[in-house]
Amino acid sequence: MKIRTGVTGLILAGLAAASLAAQKPADKPADKPADKPKAAAAAAPDEKAQMEAMVKAGTPGDPHKKLEHFVGTWDAKVKMWDKPGAPPKESSGTSETKSVLGGRFVEEHFEGTFMDQPFSGMGITGYDNVRKKYVSTWADTMSTGVMVSTGTADKGGKSMAFTASMPDPMTGKMTPMKEKLTIVDDDHHTFEMWMPGPDGKLFRMMEITYARKK
Repeated sequence: MKIRTGVTGLILAGLAAASLAAQKPADKPADKPADKPKAAAAAAPDEKAQMEAMVKAGTPGDPHKKLEHFVGTWDAKVKMWDKPGAPPKESSGTSETKSVLGGRFVEEHFEGTFMDQPFSGMGITGYDNVRKKYVSTWADTMSTGVMVSTGTADKGGKSMAFTASMPDPMTGKMTPMKEKLTIVDDDHHTFEMWMPGPDGKLFRMMEITYARKK
């Protein structure tokens, strides 16, 4: 939009200058032709820089390649803890993840059970070149909200740590969350999530282990 506005402004300015020159008495010299090219030349670098920034922001790079590991179909084993020290509740599911939007994001669709009820969820994860952070969204059949997470990867790209928040259904207040994705090998990875316990300290409330289907 800014580019269109800049070009339109230059065109209108040129037309206005031409109209004023035509209305001037013959004994007054018209504006020098060199004045208008200078204005156009001054605006050109801004437009070029804007286009370069937009292209750079939208071009997938090495951080996006690290997400290729998650593409595929996976058997998932889920463990959930109600509170610190409690025995986990276990379930299973299937995850199908594909690369979308030219390799900029991976999209996951999960089918399984939660509290002995059918459960479905979907998420998108990518890397934001502008913020220089991984970004992730998640929505499922247990909520009408969308959880948004941001994070960074270690130097090797084998581990990604995220921070997030979601509303507590009881209080309506936002609850801080932490997440971690760990690539074990080409065919295995884990997802862990932490949330505040009764004492306010974070405890691990979920662990999902993924094994690639052969």
